[in-house]
Amino acid sequence: MKRFFSLSYLSLFLAVTTACPVLAQKAVSTGQAIQYIKLANTLRALDKPQDAISLLERALPAVRGKDRYWEAVTYELLGLAYYENNNTENADYYLKLARSRYEKLRYVASAWGVNELIRELSGKNLYAGIQFGASDVKLAIFKTRYESDFYEKDIKARIQVPNVSFVADATNSLKAGQDALKVCLDSIRHYNIPAERIFIVFSNEMKEGLARTPATKKMLYDQLSRALSNSSLRIDTTLSTHREAELFTVGSIPRKVWPITSALNIGSDATAGGYFDPNRTFHPVELPVGVNTLVSRIENKRSLSTDAFKREAQRVVKAVADTALGPRFKTRDTGLQNRRTVGLGGDVAWALVTYLHPEKSGTTAVAISMEDIDQFKKRVMDDYQALTHPDVKEIADALTRTKAEQEIRIVRNQVGEKQLIAGVLWLEAIMKAYSTPSVPKRFVFIRNSDIGWVTGKFLETISGEYESTIARGALYTR
Repeated sequence: MKRFFSLSYLSLFLAVTTACPVLAQKAVSTGQAIQYIKLANTLRALDKPQDAISLLERALPAVRGKDRYWEAVTYELLGLAYYENNNTENADYYLKLARSRYEKLRYVASAWGVNELIRELSGKNLYAGIQFGASDVKLAIFKTRYESDFYEKDIKARIQVPNVSFVADATNSLKAGQDALKVCLDSIRHYNIPAERIFIVFSNEMKEGLARTPATKKMLYDQLSRALSNSSLRIDTTLSTHREAELFTVGSIPRKVWPITSALNIGSDATAGGYFDPNRTFHPVELPVGVNTLVSRIENKRSLSTDAFKREAQRVVKAVADTALGPRFKTRDTGLQNRRTVGLGGDVAWALVTYLHPEKSGTTAVAISMEDIDQFKKRVMDDYQALTHPDVKEIADALTRTKAEQEIRIVRNQVGEKQLIAGVLWLEAIMKAYSTPSVPKRFVFIRNSDIGWVTGKFLETISGEYESTIARGALYTR
């Protein structure tokens, strides 16, 4: 009720000031200008950017050339309001004025922040990640924005170079690895991405494979490093399961929702994620159980028919869940239990959303209920062909329909029937283990979470840029 009256009062104030030229006058003092500026910022939060612009323009004459700080703030808010009003030209103009004023004031934190906004407007806030796996090389080029409690990724390019083996015999795979790296770097070059926003890593899977032969690891690292076109680029060979889980969580769960959200990625060979406590200490969840490891356990060096696999899968997954999940989620980790939302990643969650909810193919975060799990499990077990060929004709939006068709094809090629059987049973077990009667959980699939580690690296990098900017006391204007 209080919010209703506040909005009603604000609407009345705007109506009166618009109709009455006397009340719509320009600010005559710094104090009055600050009142206008503060109200304008409130109007932006209420999705009224044009009204905010009008107020800010009335405030500007009272502070321009008289109070450099409030002049800079007014320019910054004008830039943001114009951006929200879809006028990027004016937004860029006013943000650059704000950056200049902050720099002259030596308010380097504000100048750095506005500079990032300018980079975002110009499309320069792209970053790239190259990951060397045990059998392939993957590249992603994208930028990120905060959306509905999760990060939305604007992907410019994704490349996968398959059949590049490094672990078995590095001497025979150096050429293939160098060629794959060159393909990735050539793609990055088109986007003019700074070296400090290009992240190259050996995956944990590859790292563990090479750990058995340190000499091979060093030789491979040296040869690939020589193929780098920029001497400031580095390959991170230190990625552990713990570190991957942390980067995935940082890149999937924005800090704003850390107190109420944890992350979990169900991968091929492991299930990993975690959460941050109030001191920003990361608490990992690491289980050496993934979809492919479950399939291997179920098959147990046999080639089971589909029906036999279904029967054995239920027995094996229950046994694994009873030993691996129960102690972790039921008794040991109260911090994990207190997080009401779980951000999910992995091919199984992606398949569920793609097949059951193709109309949400353009949605960043999609809730997964136990009813979804029950339906998906039933259809995986009893109606696999129909499940994997959903009807998208009823999707009205042509762009969403096309995206849904594309994702369905990719999931069908990437996730087989036995993987779905094992995966849905494992996902069901996890969701039941996470939930407690006192703290029911909300599970949300995060689209493109497979490249969450890149976002994690990027966010850590810009945090470091911010801190170094403050330490240097100079604007970072790359």
